[in-house]
Amino acid sequence: MYPAERHAAILAGARDGDGALSVAELSSRLGVTPETIRRDLAVLERQGLIRRHHGGAVLARRPAFEPSLQRRREGERIERAAVARLVVEQLPEEGVVLLDSGAMTLEVAALLPHASRLLVVTNSLPIVALLGGRPRLTVLALPGRVRAVTQATVGAWTVERLSGLHADVAVLGANGVGLTSGATTTLPEEAEVKRAMLGISRRRILAVTAAKFGTTSFHRAAGLDEFDQIVTDDGLDPDTVDALAESGPELLLATS
Repeated sequence: MYPAERHAAILAGARDGDGALSVAELSSRLGVTPETIRRDLAVLERQGLIRRHHGGAVLARRPAFEPSLQRRREGERIERAAVARLVVEQLPEEGVVLLDSGAMTLEVAALLPHASRLLVVTNSLPIVALLGGRPRLTVLALPGRVRAVTQATVGAWTVERLSGLHADVAVLGANGVGLTSGATTTLPEEAEVKRAMLGISRRRILAVTAAKFGTTSFHRAAGLDEFDQIVTDDGLDPDTVDALAESGPELLLATS
């Protein structure tokens, strides 16, 4: 059986079932070695058709182009909370921390210790509302045009205000992450703010759930080598873990 025929058989079997794929089962059914199946799954993942995990894969379910912040918060709650807790452990007790907009950074903000004396700079209105009443924190809300979907400020005012700042740590999320595509987001305006935050930060953290890997959104924000740390959950498949370990940033896996 040629590779293209195996790929078609793998996808057909997944669509006829519950969408889950087992390396052992596929190896037995197609009469090839597990190593061959893993290579096939790697090809299908690069094409955005599946998402690998330990022992197999699942069909990729393409999300809406730009789900609302509320929709994002509804999914992967356990994994996102685990990642956010690990991110908070990487933050200093004092200093300047940048948080961009999104469900992940909102979770990070919610878990900041009440004794923290950080200066938090953000373009997320929900983060401003959440942290604005904390007496020990200083919160700086970035100006700009407010996007209804993400409740984030974007545009020239936002980027210009960031250009005069210096931060100790930037924590950024992403709509999709790929080994070659990097951290991607939905629109250029969102990507510009992320890039501006990266440019003024001494340490840069990408915080995403494992489900974001293998998904590519519309606009590239940054390459993975532009981050100092990537924090995700332990649902990340072993091949991606190995590839990230060789790419430069420190990889931290949160137990979910």
